[in-house]
Amino acid sequence: MVQLCSIEQAVDDVLTRLPAHIHMGMPLGLGKPNLFVNALYRRIAKLPERALTIYTALSLGRPPLGDGLQKRFLEPFIERVFGDYPELDFLADLRKDSLPKNIHVQQFFMQPGSLLHSASAQQDYVSSNYSHAARDINAAGLNLVAQLVASSSEHPDRLSLSCNPDITLDLLPMIAKRRDAGETILIVGQVHTDLPYMPGDAELGMDAFDYLIDEKDSTTLFSTPNMPVGFQDHFIGLHASTLVRDGGTLQIGIGSMGDALTAALLARQADNEAYRLLLSDLDVYQWAPLISHEGGVDPFARGLYGCSEMFVNGLLVLADAGIVRRKVYPDVATQEQANAGLLDEAAQSDGVSIHGGFFLGPRSFYQRLQEMTHSKRLEFNMTRISYINELYGQEQLKRLQRLDARFINSAIMVTLLGAGVADQLEDGRVLSGVGGQYNFVAQGHALEGARSILILRSWRESAGEVSSNIVWDYGHCTIPRHLRDIVITEYGIADLRGQTDAKVIEALLNITDSRFQGDLIEQAQKAGKLPKDFQLDVRFADNTPERLKAIQARHSRLFPEYPLGSDFSDEERDLLRALNWLKSKFKLTEILELGKAALDAPEPEVFPGHLKRMGLDKPEGLKEDLYQRLLLAGLQATAT
Repeated sequence: MVQLCSIEQAVDDVLTRLPAHIHMGMPLGLGKPNLFVNALYRRIAKLPERALTIYTALSLGRPPLGDGLQKRFLEPFIERVFGDYPELDFLADLRKDSLPKNIHVQQFFMQPGSLLHSASAQQDYVSSNYSHAARDINAAGLNLVAQLVASSSEHPDRLSLSCNPDITLDLLPMIAKRRDAGETILIVGQVHTDLPYMPGDAELGMDAFDYLIDEKDSTTLFSTPNMPVGFQDHFIGLHASTLVRDGGTLQIGIGSMGDALTAALLARQADNEAYRLLLSDLDVYQWAPLISHEGGVDPFARGLYGCSEMFVNGLLVLADAGIVRRKVYPDVATQEQANAGLLDEAAQSDGVSIHGGFFLGPRSFYQRLQEMTHSKRLEFNMTRISYINELYGQEQLKRLQRLDARFINSAIMVTLLGAGVADQLEDGRVLSGVGGQYNFVAQGHALEGARSILILRSWRESAGEVSSNIVWDYGHCTIPRHLRDIVITEYGIADLRGQTDAKVIEALLNITDSRFQGDLIEQAQKAGKLPKDFQLDVRFADNTPERLKAIQARHSRLFPEYPLGSDFSDEERDLLRALNWLKSKFKLTEILELGKAALDAPEPEVFPGHLKRMGLDKPEGLKEDLYQRLLLAGLQATAT
């Protein structure tokens, strides 16, 4: 029988009923009950005789403000978007390496790049596949689960795990088994008023919880605002969109490259003639045999089924556009009928078009789900992560559902022999985590008709230095080269499956930025992996940003800056472009150009609203005068 109680009462009972060392598991991302967690954390921090180990992932916090112009831009925006979102106390201490001595936080995935400089976070990181997290947390002695949930007046006796059934549904049978053996394991829930009630597998009876906090959380939900999509990402999305087969299965990850893929699929469906003209101009059809065999460029007649650990905003946008609409069913017999086209209309209405393990996105994403009818939400089944990320367990059914699957995941680097780097730096510091990437790559090889696709930008710029993201070798890999399959950059597609090392190297050189091809060829030849007389195909000798930007200019309407909408105002979008331009100029080779641009900047009257938004309409002192001139220069340079 669930007990209704206050946060402090829940903390009191947890401390009374559990042993000195509390092992608390929480969902990754959005599903953490921050108010309860903070109360328990503060209490145990004052009790040196007690200990707390927190098992979780993707602990979400506001981005750092930085200083200077960046701070002036971010501070009002973050206040508007995140409002009264309650920060996790342990995350603030983790960033400063100031956790109490009796408290540890073990994560298997971190907010990308946010804890690179936290020794405690790096030392307590657990490298586990997402699908193994429940097993590992349970084995560590889990005795407390805390989760944010959703309620519905239409289902007063039930709760929904909403955004995070992923690990919890896998844990519940393990917890039941341990409870039967006499162990005390407590489950605490708190309802959030704005969390969408997701029906289906995510629904649980009230009695699944030991404690339900009687005060609903109405603070601001954490959201991830849609960020601008740059030209590199748009071209990556375009190439990837040609490999998605009608009637197939789609998995995509979070981030601007995923948004770019969504934009390209929308264009393929709704603006097909312009989409094809762009592909021709880009010379995508040099990969015509691969595209014909694995994907296509026609609109979607049958539609796609989404099967993704993260139910991203892009999948919802594709569902609203009628692209993600192929439905799957919960038993083999019905699925076989569906695949054969034998289900009548009434039976088809009971299917699921997206399986997801967790969701996180912009405010508009949560609002869209909230506004849907219950029957529409039934098409989006939030479920356990083991169902999505693995084939074993109901394997026959999964194979029938996951037709022509395309598992599309991002990497930060790829070696010239085909290994992928996505989670960790060469020195061992963890950027994010393995998550489910390895699982999906493995499925790409195990499922008939499936392909694993790694997408990445071919080059990056940092502190004024441009580097290649395709490298000869690297001290760490996330995806070993024996699982190499398809790699895509803004310059094209490399089909690596079943190829010799020399052919793999050549295919990756073909999609490498031309500034780095020569050095990479020399390294491969020195290692004896390329013939001494190797010559790069002339078709790939002009892999330059300038060529792509010229193509972009000729097809500008297919390159929306915010393809999934924006949380920024018009003025803020202008300012963001200007700030990114300024950032690109802070290097020795272009400092003179920046100085001249500042001198030639327009008068403040040209951009009065923009200056007011940044608090620079009435500059005080030399520093603010300089900020104003720089900002005006950036606004003028990016005005088109």
